[in-house]
Amino acid sequence: MSDAVVMSGGVHAEPGMRVYNQKLGMWVFLTSEVMFFTGLIGSYLILRSAPGVEWALPGEVLNVPLTAFNTFILICSSVTMVKAFAAIESGDQKGLRLYLVATVVLGAFFVGVQGFEYYKLIEEGFLPHCGEELAALVPSCHLYGSTFYTMTGFHGTHVSIGVLCMIWVTVKAFRGKYTQGDHGGVEVIGLYWHFVDLVWILLFTIVYLI
Repeated sequence: MSDAVVMSGGVHAEPGMRVYNQKLGMWVFLTSEVMFFTGLIGSYLILRSAPGVEWALPGEVLNVPLTAFNTFILICSSVTMVKAFAAIESGDQKGLRLYLVATVVLGAFFVGVQGFEYYKLIEEGFLPHCGEELAALVPSCHLYGSTFYTMTGFHGTHVSIGVLCMIWVTVKAFRGKYTQGDHGGVEVIGLYWHFVDLVWILLFTIVYLI
């Protein structure tokens, strides 16, 4: 007789773990991501608070209202992800598909707005290596540009990967691969999606508001 325990999501967990392998793997991966983004954000805060180094205020360089709107969009996508998971837990296939599609659309919209923001900033000369004219107007322009694109660029890459994975989960949902008793894939991608949303809220607060 097997000692395996059937967990939420319809998959088996090893005795004593109380969590199925895919979910455990995602938690381990997200732990490494926490350390990665902590290093990026910590380095930015140290550089910005260094004595004798003047930085431009975010509102003088960045489009804060646009990014605030984009942040709201990403938060909404987190809500639709919760709705998708709740739908499949109750056996609502139509709700699962609807909310997954909504999450994909909102996530793709976020990436699109970020791409537009980059385009406008680059057009104005705000780069890791700023032009002489902008560098004269924006204190620590080179350092500001380098840290800005590194942090937001890595996060944008994570969101883009999440959108691609979400598309795959959505395709499987339309094929009827997830059921009320077997929906581990939806839960795992949900964990990742909520993580990138949380990281962005931190980045938005630190990079755009402080």
